[in-house]
Amino acid sequence: MNSIDSPTILVIDVGTTSTRASLYDARVRCVEGLHAEKPNHLETSPDGGAVFDATRLLEAVVAVIDEVLEKAGSRTDSIAAVAFDTFVSNVLGLDAAGAPITPVYTYADTRNQEDARALRAELGPEGVGEVHRRSGCTIHASYLPARFLWLERVHPQLFRSVRSWVSFGEYLFEIFFGSRLASHSIASWTGMLDHRKLAWDSFWLQRLPIDEEQLSPLGDLSETSRGLRGDWAKRWPALNDVPWLPAIGDGAAANIGSGCDVPEHVALTIGSTGAMRVVVEEELDSVPKGLWLYRVDRSRGLLGGATTEGGHFFAWLRRTLQLPAPEALEREIATRSPTAHGLTILPFVSGERAPGWREDARAAIVGLTLSHDPIDVVHAALEAMAYRFALIHERMTAHFEGREDSYDIIAGGGALLNSPAWLQIMADALGRPVVTLAEEDVTSRGLGLLALENLGVIGSPSDLPPATGRVHEPEESRHLLHKEALGRQVALYDRLLDDGEL
Repeated sequence: MNSIDSPTILVIDVGTTSTRASLYDARVRCVEGLHAEKPNHLETSPDGGAVFDATRLLEAVVAVIDEVLEKAGSRTDSIAAVAFDTFVSNVLGLDAAGAPITPVYTYADTRNQEDARALRAELGPEGVGEVHRRSGCTIHASYLPARFLWLERVHPQLFRSVRSWVSFGEYLFEIFFGSRLASHSIASWTGMLDHRKLAWDSFWLQRLPIDEEQLSPLGDLSETSRGLRGDWAKRWPALNDVPWLPAIGDGAAANIGSGCDVPEHVALTIGSTGAMRVVVEEELDSVPKGLWLYRVDRSRGLLGGATTEGGHFFAWLRRTLQLPAPEALEREIATRSPTAHGLTILPFVSGERAPGWREDARAAIVGLTLSHDPIDVVHAALEAMAYRFALIHERMTAHFEGREDSYDIIAGGGALLNSPAWLQIMADALGRPVVTLAEEDVTSRGLGLLALENLGVIGSPSDLPPATGRVHEPEESRHLLHKEALGRQVALYDRLLDDGEL
């Protein structure tokens, strides 16, 4: 391992749409041909359910590892570490034998909305604010406090049968090693981590119908696992005596892989959903209202906000409206003047997360007439989603007070990068240049960087910056038009959601 080119890293990304495994070299480049991918099937129901089957997810993980190792052949001897990420804010229940007895509940499961509303009413604004200050998260259906209360209320017998509550990443380590650890990253996305003490929050342990013994011990990325159990060691001998880093959140990995591991780089990522995040290395006195503070690891926080809308809303528009081919649509949107359509859209097709956190919010289009065409609607929707990020960005700028010109916005995610017109709308709405990434998979890349850092091969992820592409510069007159349109969107939000807190 003396040569920077010698070690390779096996990375596994368990996402909502697929599970992927890849081999990365010490320059954090995916080794050509050493990649495998299996689709994941999210089971949804009309009442708001959104779950995975833990056994099927495990089978996908095993299958992609098998495939990459088979393709790698003798190169498996160079594997120096294994790194994982998973979609976050997920939880499943295990019985006394460590077997799943519940599905994997995801952040997108909204059946606990009533319990989130009841919690907010019980605690009141001051209590909700205290929860936000301690955990960096508000009270919302995507977090575990409301999830546990819903499960106890709706499935009491099942709830009482659960011996341990774990994320899917913790479950994998239970299967492979016979022990589990919740990384600070994964724990921070539950809404139950005291981010100052890096411990399970004592308030939630007292208020919720669970015991601390039902949760996994907490630890940092350096607390790796070695020595696979029984048949796994025989199946994957090349992985038996190398460190496996505990699973982290996919958003944290994406930030690192985007080159946004320092406060000077803000990540703007839009795939199926969207997020804007910045790594903070110092402890914040307070978390801006409407934003969250998660963790990459013990020493790095992750400040920002996420939206439910993103590429999946864009895809729905493509399917539903009579639109031209993607290239023609791009050209047409690029030629239209900002906000000239006169439409105001609330893009909440799946409820709202940051900054208003209204699970019950729904999409709305105001101003529609017979003179509008489908491209007007798409154009207005892309602008509407950009305005949600403008609101998040506005709240994040408090973190940059006095150094407003000292950071860059780095754009990633297939939905955004595949639409130059949308990128330009983003730059104009934010009023800042937007730098595009030229990396194909920033999440897996981030895992590779964190593993190399853990091994001491690199000093920090910044040692290996990502490739970047075009810079989209804002234009002041367009920015002013978008500011006016954002004001109309906020006014519509307040009229339809009269207790909103924008």
